[in-house]
Amino acid sequence: MVREPLTPADRERGERLGRLLREARAERSLGDVAGAAGVSAETLRKIETGRIPTPTFFTVSALAGALGLSLDTIADASEPEAGRRPAAAG
Repeated sequence: MVREPLTPADRERGERLGRLLREARAERSLGDVAGAAGVSAETLRKIETGRIPTPTFFTVSALAGALGLSLDTIADASEPEAGRRPAAAG
């Protein structure tokens, strides 16, 4: 299976995700957060720097849990204009 090349939008989304994770990690060490999420410190470093712009859902979910972020927060931050997603009908 050949993987499609990433678009500029994919790369931008990855950069936004990385920024959010770095900000949420704050003073915690990369190793502490990676260990709590069950991923390697190198994987977290690559996500935070945008070198892995499209991590798997399970990795993002584990990092969200380790950082106390909701998946909704991550999804909103990953949108081109954060906060522009429509509210769920209820």
